[in-house]
Amino acid sequence: MKRKIAIAADHAGYEYKEIVKNFLSERFEVQDFGTFSTDSVDYPDFVHPAATSVENGENELGILICGSGNGVQITANKHQKIRCALCWMPEIAVLARQHNDANMISMPARFISKEVAIEIAEKFLSTDFEGGRHQNRVDKIAVC
Repeated sequence: MKRKIAIAADHAGYEYKEIVKNFLSERFEVQDFGTFSTDSVDYPDFVHPAATSVENGENELGILICGSGNGVQITANKHQKIRCALCWMPEIAVLARQHNDANMISMPARFISKEVAIEIAEKFLSTDFEGGRHQNRVDKIAVC
């Protein structure tokens, strides 16, 4: 059974979203929350449904892409059960999973190459949470 992954982007991340989605679709069931073109959009319209799908267990993990990675990350982290990390290099994605149990990542399409975006996604999806001393810290993240 393939793991289920949510993916979403705004207009600045659309091209990268399509590339990452196509790369991952052989090994994962990828649910695309949009956007579906380079026409200007409001990223929360796509991020909230993607984050909700991770929060409620419909998807195991999620990948978000916008120009800087910041807007989509900020939006996703408004959800109580989401831990979304801004990743601009593969090593950050690994640490986000190992130490923070990140269940979503955001990537800055305007600042990384397409190859790096694929590598970040691959590292994020292939790394497990270490637990142990990190579990206590993760348990303290949510406010209520």
